[in-house]
Amino acid sequence: MSDTHTLSLDDAWSLSVRILETNGFSLDHARAIARTIWQGQRDECHSHGLYRLLVCTHTLKTGKVSANAAPELTDAAPGLVRVDARGAYSLLAYDTGRPVLIEKARKQGIAALAINHCYHFSALWPEVEAIAAEGLVALAMTPSHSWVAPHGGTKGVFGTNPLAFAWPRPEGNPFVFDFATSAAARGEIELHRRAGKAIPEGWAVDSDGHSTTDAEAAMKGAMLTFGGHKGSALSAMIELMAGPLIGDFLSLESQAYDAGAGATPYHGELILAIDPKIFMGTDYMMHSQRAEALFDAILGQGARLPSQRRYEARARSEASGTVTIPKALYDDLLALLSEDK
Repeated sequence: MSDTHTLSLDDAWSLSVRILETNGFSLDHARAIARTIWQGQRDECHSHGLYRLLVCTHTLKTGKVSANAAPELTDAAPGLVRVDARGAYSLLAYDTGRPVLIEKARKQGIAALAINHCYHFSALWPEVEAIAAEGLVALAMTPSHSWVAPHGGTKGVFGTNPLAFAWPRPEGNPFVFDFATSAAARGEIELHRRAGKAIPEGWAVDSDGHSTTDAEAAMKGAMLTFGGHKGSALSAMIELMAGPLIGDFLSLESQAYDAGAGATPYHGELILAIDPKIFMGTDYMMHSQRAEALFDAILGQGARLPSQRRYEARARSEASGTVTIPKALYDDLLALLSEDK
C-alpha cells in the first residue's frame, strides 16, 4: 500500500475549502485561507501546504480565532492603510487591504499596510508575489509566538519572524525570497516530528538548553536563529517593525495571550509596497536592466535565485495537474470532514 496520496489541483482546492467551511469558517475566510494553503502545496512548500488545515481547524476549536469577523479598513494616512482583522486569520484582511496599498504606492511611490489583531500561520511569499505581479516591489514581515531564543540564550523571546521580499521582473516570475529568521520554520520541525525524523543540528535546544536533534524535544525547548547574532538582530528588528511600530503584539505577548491553548500566533503584520517607476523616474528602463544584469551575474556562474526550486515545483504541479501528500496526512484531513461538529 502506498504511503502517499495524490490529488488533482482542483481537488486539493475544493478539499481545503470544504474542510474549513465544515469546521466553521465563513466562505470568505475559507477561500482566503485555502488560497494560500493551496499555493503552498502547489509549490511543494509542504510545511505551509495542506498540513496547515490541521493547524487552522485546531486553532478554531480552541475558541481563539474568529471564524467570520469582517475586516475593518482604515485609510490612516496618504502612505498608510490599516486593516483590523478583528481576531480572525490574516488572509482576508490582507485581501481587503492589498488593493488600497497598491493604489497608495502608485500615488505616493511607497506605502504600508498594517494588519492588526490577526492570527497568522501562512507563508509570506504569496503576499509579496501578488504585489510584485502589479509591478511593485514588496517587503513583508511578522512576529509569531516566542519559540526562538536570542543568540547566546536558551529561552524563547523571538518568534520565527519571517521576512519576505519580491522584485518584479520584465519577464517571468519575480525575484522572491521568504525565510524565517529562525534556523528553520516551526512547521518544518513539526513535520519532522510527525514523520519521526531527526532534525539537523543547530535548529533547536531542548528544555534544558542543550542542543538537540530530537524534534519532540525541540518543540518543548527553544528554536535557534539562523546565522547566530545576525539572525538574532534581524529577528529583533521584525519584532519592533511589525509589533510596537504598528501597535501590535511582540512574540512574547502573543505567547502570553495564547495562555497554553496551543493556537496559531496572534499579532500583526507589516507590508511595504514600492513603485519602482516612481523611484526610478525617467531612467526606469535603464535601472531595470541593471537589476537584470545582477540576476544574470548570479545565474551565469551556476548559482540559483531564491524561489527557483519553488517555481520549478510549481511548473511540475501545473504540468501534472496534481499534488502529492503523505497518506497519513490525507487520512487526518478526511477525519476533519467526518468528525462531529
